Amino acid sequence: MSSKFITAGVIGWPVSHSRSPIIHNHWVHQYGLAGCYGLFPVAPGNLEKALQGIRALGIAGCNITIPYKIEAMKFMDWIDPLAERIGAINTVVVQANGELHGFNTDGFGYVQSLRDANPQWRADLGPVVIVGAGGAARSIIVSMINEGARDIRIINRTMSKAQDLAEEFGNTVNAVDWADRHNVLNDAALLTNTTSQGMVNEPALDLNIRQLPKSALVSDVIYAPLETPLLTQAKKQGNTTVNGLGMLIHQARPAFHAWFGVMPDCTQELNQKIINTF
Repeated sequence: MSSKFITAGVIGWPVSHSRSPIIHNHWVHQYGLAGCYGLFPVAPGNLEKALQGIRALGIAGCNITIPYKIEAMKFMDWIDPLAERIGAINTVVVQANGELHGFNTDGFGYVQSLRDANPQWRADLGPVVIVGAGGAARSIIVSMINEGARDIRIINRTMSKAQDLAEEFGNTVNAVDWADRHNVLNDAALLTNTTSQGMVNEPALDLNIRQLPKSALVSDVIYAPLETPLLTQAKKQGNTTVNGLGMLIHQARPAFHAWFGVMPDCTQELNQKIINTF
């Protein structure tokens, strides 16, 4: 572990809402490290300059958030094969020779959040139903395939986007027409919402989960609010639920390890610190 002062941060537009500084600075203090993690708001058109800047300034690396997770790939010197397959990066690590290496830790964070809720969870226990076809859906699809899922069903309002994912990721993944969204839940082992529906100031997800088996795990990548209408409904009918907070914290752990040399823990104290910001 280096004794030099280490700086990292998050690049996005906007980034003022990000909880990442709370997470990383908590770990910096917890492990007694010399360093800090900050907000790097980068206006559209300035991404390449910003990424060259972190190299020039000796910054250890950065997270990449909306809207730059795809665009940032163009400016990497090397991209991890997992991130290449997902088609987006959320972590940049500056190498000793100055090269920028891109990674995606979202899938890791998601899987760990499921295991926190149910240590016996396995991707091959039954069908996985994913609502949405954006970046979060892509990272979860790839992680589910890698974990051994045999039947992944993508529900999206725009059918063509779901079909594109099915074609890209192979026979394990099937697109579901929006009109059939309720009917594909009756044998699901995992349901996850990757859309913004249910977020603060957004309408609830239009999905009737009464056909969902009580044994199914129900997750939402949203963490504001901590309990979306989907999770409230699932909890009422006896399903185990997982909000987006665990994914948020766990995806940060490999990045922190890459920059600061310590693999941090996900603790209740950190959970509460983030919850207190809502």
